[in-house]
Amino acid sequence: MRAVIFDWGGTLTPWYPVDYVAAWRSYADHLHPGDEAQAARVAQAIVAAEEQHWTVARDHHKAFTLAQVLAAAGAPHHDDGMAAYRTFWDPSTYTDPDVAPTVHALKEKGLRLGVLSSTPWPREWHEEVLRRDGVLHLFDALVWSSDLTYTKPHAEAFLAAMHAVGVDDPADCVYVGDRLYDDISGAKSVGMRAVLVPHSDIPEYQRVPVDVEPDAVIQRLTDLPEVVERWRG
Repeated sequence: MRAVIFDWGGTLTPWYPVDYVAAWRSYADHLHPGDEAQAARVAQAIVAAEEQHWTVARDHHKAFTLAQVLAAAGAPHHDDGMAAYRTFWDPSTYTDPDVAPTVHALKEKGLRLGVLSSTPWPREWHEEVLRRDGVLHLFDALVWSSDLTYTKPHAEAFLAAMHAVGVDDPADCVYVGDRLYDDISGAKSVGMRAVLVPHSDIPEYQRVPVDVEPDAVIQRLTDLPEVVERWRG
């Protein structure tokens, strides 16, 4: 084993349910101040557009961005609205306290460390979050699907992350995630080992039945270094 690559939401962050309508309503309120009815309509339109993009991502693994969601909803970009939207999401972005000790332990073993996340958010948002929590510098590479053509579980997403951390053989990589379809089946399909962190309450519309078994299941990220060490022999 030469590298460990992590999912972000639900893996490096604890699972946190979010009201998507309320999230986009915080945005729409800035588009239509004082007009609650119109703000509510716009928020619903954006939510519908985002759900459609996630459906395409689920079925065809096509990546997308927030800008594409807004365009599909016919909603203009608004700086203050976007700031409000980000603030709404803040509680779900805090890094699990187990991340720093886990990553330090893996780095001491000489492993390359990366992140691969299916996300419409721009790279800089994620990096600001990881920097805020003092862990950005611990990773060798960060790959976000908003910069790619495909999301997980498409092979190109996993291979992009593998190459970003400087590894050329999937058998030398471990992927750690919270979703059987996106994370475990995607990683194993390209030849990586896959570790499941089974604590996320995945929304029903995002679930895809899949016949796959993780190579390991851990209850805390701090259990990971021991698992990886066993595989290294």
